[in-house]
Amino acid sequence: MPHPTETERCIESLIAVFQKYAGKDGNSSTISKGEFLSFMHTELAAFTKNQKDPGVLDRMMKKLDLNSDGQLDFQEFLNLIGGLAVACHESFMKSAQPQKRM
Repeated sequence: MPHPTETERCIESLIAVFQKYAGKDGNSSTISKGEFLSFMHTELAAFTKNQKDPGVLDRMMKKLDLNSDGQLDFQEFLNLIGGLAVACHESFMKSAQPQKRM
């Protein structure tokens, strides 16, 4: 069997991270608010430490929870990961552009 590609390994990692946090509060197919907070503080610690607004994580959870069931399913979790990836990519592209002199 061939070795997985880099993209396949990334997908496997995303699934593994989701499964690591999902189910601690009961349902293994969703991430509860408590599990979400644990995920954010552990996996995205730099992001959460830099937040001045204490309500930002609650608002993120509500915005991500598209069906308003108080849980994040895998698709909703991927929306978070995708949004963060886009923001990181945009930041990288902005810093890679040569600065214009005035």
